[in-house]
Amino acid sequence: MNIPFLDLKAQNSALKPEILPIWEEILDSATFIGGKYVTTFEEEFAALTHTKYCLALNSGTDALRFILLALDLRAGDEVLTAPNTFIATAEAISQAGGQPVFVDIDPETYTLDPSKIEAAITPRTRGIIPVHLYGQPAEMDTITAIARKHNLWVVEDACQAHLAEYKGRTAGSLGRAAAFSFYPGKNLGACGDAGAVTTDDPELAATIAMLRDHGQTHKYYHAREGYNGRCDALQAAVLSVKLKYLPQWTEARRRHACRYQELLQGISGLILPKTAPGNLPACHLFVIQVDKRDLVMAALAERGIASGLHYPLPLHRQQAYAHLHLPVGSFPVAEACAKRLLSLPLYPELTDEQIVFICDNLKEILK
Repeated sequence: MNIPFLDLKAQNSALKPEILPIWEEILDSATFIGGKYVTTFEEEFAALTHTKYCLALNSGTDALRFILLALDLRAGDEVLTAPNTFIATAEAISQAGGQPVFVDIDPETYTLDPSKIEAAITPRTRGIIPVHLYGQPAEMDTITAIARKHNLWVVEDACQAHLAEYKGRTAGSLGRAAAFSFYPGKNLGACGDAGAVTTDDPELAATIAMLRDHGQTHKYYHAREGYNGRCDALQAAVLSVKLKYLPQWTEARRRHACRYQELLQGISGLILPKTAPGNLPACHLFVIQVDKRDLVMAALAERGIASGLHYPLPLHRQQAYAHLHLPVGSFPVAEACAKRLLSLPLYPELTDEQIVFICDNLKEILK
C-alpha cells in the first residue's frame, strides 16, 4: 500500500463537475480580477469566521504583511512571535518594516508560551502574532490580557486554523485581525495561491483593501502606494465551492486524528499531540514526536508511507535570521521539538484502512 502525505487529486477530482462550469463562465465573461465570485467568497468566509470583514488576497503571506502595514508598523518596531513556524510569519514582520522577536513555545501544544512573553517585551514592542500551529489555537485569553496590559495589538496567524475554535470562538475572530492561507495543501485550499484577512475593524479593512490594489480608492485614484495583492476570480470561485464542504472535511480530519490517538496510545518513545482545554483544533496536521525521527521517516517511506517535517529547523537558526545572532539554546523547547516532530498523513479522504496500516507499520518500526 502506498499512502501519500496529502492527496489533493482525490479532492479536486470529486469537485471537477462543480468547479469547471464556473471557470468556463469566468473565462467567457473575462472577469478575472474582482467581481462577484471574489465578493461572494469574502462574504461567505466572513460569516464562517464570525467577523465583519474579509479581504481576499493572493496569499497568506501578504495577508500578514498587509495587516502589519495597515497597523503602521515602522522601522525599529518589534513584533513577538514563535520560532517554530513557517518563515512567512517572520518575513511578513520584516517586510513590513519591523523586527521579529521570537518567544519560545509550550512543549505540549507547540504554540506561543504565554509565560515567556512579558520577558521579551521592550519599549519598542508593538504587537504579538500567536501562530495557531497545526490548527491548534494559541492560548488567546492570556496573550490578549498581556497585550492589553502593555498596550499591544494581537494579530492571529490562522493560516493553518480554518474552523478551529478557542473556547467556542472561531479562529480569525480572536484578535485585531487574522491572516489565513489558502495554499493548495491547506484545509481550505485554492488551485493555486490565495489568502485572506478577517477583522472587525472597518478602518483596517479599508486600508487593506487599498493596499491589495495599488493603493487605489477607486480606479486610477491612489491614496497611497500599495501592492498587487488581489485574489483572482478563478481562485475565489474554487474557494466558494470548497467552503461548503469545509465543515464535513474538518470533522473527517478530527475523526482521523482521534483514530490515530486510539491506535498509537502507550507506545514507548512516541509522544502524541495534545489538545489544550477549551480548544477544538482544525487538525491541519497530525504531528507526533519520536526518537531518531529521520530514521523513522525513512523507514516509513520504505513501506510506502509518506510523512512530513513541520518544521525541521526553527527560524532563529535559519540563515535568513543569522543577523539576529541567536545561538543554539536560545529557545530550547522549539529546538528540542524540531529534532523529534514528524507529521503523519492527515486529510479528509484518508481511509480507516490506511490509518491502521500507518499505525501498524509505525509500531513495528518503533519496537
